[in-house]
Amino acid sequence: MRLFTGLEIPSDLALDLSMMRGGISGARWIDVENYHITLRFIGDIDDATACDVHSSLEQIRRRPFTVTLEGLSSFGGDKPRAIVAKAKPASDLVELQAQQERLLRRIGIAPEPRKFTPHVTLARLRAASSAAVADYLSVRGYFLSRRFEAQRFVLFSSRASTGGGPYVIEAAYPLG
Repeated sequence: MRLFTGLEIPSDLALDLSMMRGGISGARWIDVENYHITLRFIGDIDDATACDVHSSLEQIRRRPFTVTLEGLSSFGGDKPRAIVAKAKPASDLVELQAQQERLLRRIGIAPEPRKFTPHVTLARLRAASSAAVADYLSVRGYFLSRRFEAQRFVLFSSRASTGGGPYVIEAAYPLG
């Protein structure tokens, strides 16, 4: 089972983000229903470890908090690999992710090697030039900040694939 934790994107906000689609050759746009902010990638694990993950995540007690999407960007520098909507790394969001990291390490999940950079992936890129991505971002520069209240985080599963879903909610953990 391939698992990760994340925040769901409300449907009205997901619809707004979907309006950013198009305009880059070689982009594979993520289905709107699969938009999310990954908190912690867990990876391929067995059922017993999945039960331990669930038990650990159930221990988290936090209040709901506001998440702000600040604008569009890309990952990959000179070899762009994704178009994303950046989320502001506010303290509540960062602390939730850090708590998950600590709890999962305690049960033997390997540390996440990448720095936490909260975002919603809108498209995965194949062979898109950095100039094409820069042009896309300059045209879409009107994207305004959007906010939503995170009322819960979820444990997602996914199939081993090239990414982008489909994702299934295996468990939900309320905030508050």
